[in-house]
Formats: sequence, structure tokens, C-alpha cells
Amino acid sequence: MFDRSRAALSRIPFLGIRAPAIVPVVRLSGVIAARGGFGSAVLSLAAVAPRLQRAFSLRGARAVALIINSPGGSPVQSSLIARRIRSLADEKKLPVHIFVEDVAASGGYWLACAGDDIYADATSIVGSIGVISAGFGFQKALDKLGVERRVHTAGNNKGMLDPFQPEDPEDVVRLRRLQDEMHATFKDWVRSRRGDRLKADDATLFEGEFWTAKRGLELGLIDGLGHLRDVLRERYGQKVRLPLVGERQGGFLRRMLGLASVSLADGVLEAAEQRALWGRYGL
Repeated sequence: MFDRSRAALSRIPFLGIRAPAIVPVVRLSGVIAARGGFGSAVLSLAAVAPRLQRAFSLRGARAVALIINSPGGSPVQSSLIARRIRSLADEKKLPVHIFVEDVAASGGYWLACAGDDIYADATSIVGSIGVISAGFGFQKALDKLGVERRVHTAGNNKGMLDPFQPEDPEDVVRLRRLQDEMHATFKDWVRSRRGDRLKADDATLFEGEFWTAKRGLELGLIDGLGHLRDVLRERYGQKVRLPLVGERQGGFLRRMLGLASVSLADGVLEAAEQRALWGRYGL
């Protein structure tokens, strides 16, 4: 937990006037993935690290506020981003306040737990502490088209979960083993960050269910119902400055250039998967 004494407003020595506190704000919105689908932005360590660095390095900052709006995605990128947030917070000795917009679920909640406290609107969605793997099976489509798929591997399991082959029960067992390991890491992270603030047993919290923030508050998944300006004004004073740390100019162009390496088919499928993630929470 952070030292609340940092929240006290400092005085300008030669005037005795209190200087407004500065709390830079970073918005983390989108599906968490290493790269985007066709025309879509994502949250990855590479994408958000520069903004986080600038926010935590802002001169005179008393804390950093993060706005989270994510249905989840890659557990690896979730872990990398969350660890970077904690590393910067420890290095700069700054508290981190999290504010949930529509949803902080699955990987989005993983990111939220990087904060020292979590606030949300009463109707925000939080939780979904689990691991999911989804895909498609195309073998019947190939049969109808009269297309023969030829795959040659060195290693018996190299073609595991090939979407153009019938599903192998042994592959499913291997996948579940991987999911269980990822799930255990997720649960350990939540326990380490929320500690005794959690108010329910593992069977309730860690089976992938999600809730409104109002219920999440009862379960100990968040610390309060509230919005960024209201909460930070109450904590740091009515004149608190809340500069938004956004992406530097040229970021959009870099994303669009990056799409040149994504095939149309791959991009459409990835965009559909991202749409499905948002749609799970009615968004």
C-alpha cells in the first residue's frame, strides 16, 4: 500500500500558498494483445510503456491515475503491463489509483489489480478471473470445398489444435493443463494485490464469473464506487490538476503502417475475436 502522507498538499515556502496537486492520467482502453486486428488498436506493453513512463516521470506528480476499459485478452501482455505499472510505482514511490469505465474483466481486471485502490461506476463490469481459449474448426468446410490440407511436422504434437483437423481429446487435455497454470498465476496475482480485502471464497471469486461493480465492492474486488474527478478532488483537493498523458503524435500512423504486415484474412479474424470479447459483456 502507498504512503497516504504523500497525498498532503505541499506549500510554496516563500508564499505559504498551497500548490495544486498533480495527478497524471493514463487511459488504457482496448483488447489486450500483442498486435491489433484489422484497423483496431490494442493494449500491449510496447504500446502503453511510453505513456506510463511519461506519467510516472511527470515532475511534481503526487500519484498516477489509470482509467481501465478492457474486456481482457492476452494473459502474457496483461502480466507484462501490470508488472511495468508496479515497477514504475515502486521506483517513483507514487500511489496508483485505478478507475474502471465500462469493464475491467479478465485481463482488464488483471491490469486493475496493479493499482493501490480500484474505483468504478456502480454499473461497471469487473471480475472474470479465469482463462479462456476459443477458436474455430474448419475441417468440414474443407471437405465441402473438396480441399485437401497437407501438414508435415517434426514432433508429434507440433500440429496440436490445428483448426483444419478434427479435435483430438489428448490435445484438449494438454490445453487444459496450460490453462490451469495460467489461471493459477492469475489467482496468485489477485491474492497478492487484494490480500485481505477479498471478501469471498475461491469458488466464488476465481471461477470466471463477472459482476457489476456494486457487487464487486461487496466481494472486495474493488475499493469504492466513484468517478475519477470526484475521487481525486476529494483526496487531493478541489484544484488538483489531472493532465491526460496520451499517445505521442505519429502513434496512429505507426499503427496503420503495422497493419501492412497483417493479412486481410488474419486481420478480419482477429477483429472478430476482439468484437466477441467486448460482446461478452454487452458492449
